[in-house]
Amino acid sequence: MRQRRTEDYAEFASARAGHLYRSACLLTAGDTHLAEDLVQETFGRLYVRWGRVSRAENPAAYAQTVLTRTFLAHRRLRSSRERATDTFPDLPGAVDGDAPLRLTLMAALARLPAKDRAVVVLRYWEDLSVDQTADVLNVSSAAVRTRCVRALGRLRELLGEDVHEYSRP
Repeated sequence: MRQRRTEDYAEFASARAGHLYRSACLLTAGDTHLAEDLVQETFGRLYVRWGRVSRAENPAAYAQTVLTRTFLAHRRLRSSRERATDTFPDLPGAVDGDAPLRLTLMAALARLPAKDRAVVVLRYWEDLSVDQTADVLNVSSAAVRTRCVRALGRLRELLGEDVHEYSRP
């Protein structure tokens, strides 16, 4: 029984790792090292509770919730010595024509507060509803709507008209 549980967990982790990593990269505004740490922490927490998680209606949504809450907890507990940077290392694999747009968007996301960034990622990357986002963040639906409006306004302000130069005709 324990062997089967471990196999089920390994299969789930393999299937979800890429998606969780991409979400973590967006949450961390391109900090790939922190994204890897968050995904690892998420998988550790899932493994400990795998018996319960595997019986959940949607284990993938549970994993996304754990990832988001792990990110927000990290932001609250982050040392005052650490400083965010606005420079990004060269990212391997970004060879398509969208690379400048991605870097511009990642830089703008990095300038949003953590909770606003989490709302934007959950609503527009994960395509969650307002209610689902509220459940993940453990806030009211009204708080999600308010944060979403403010975050999108801030992104528009940060991106200005420059984003149009990257869009395809």
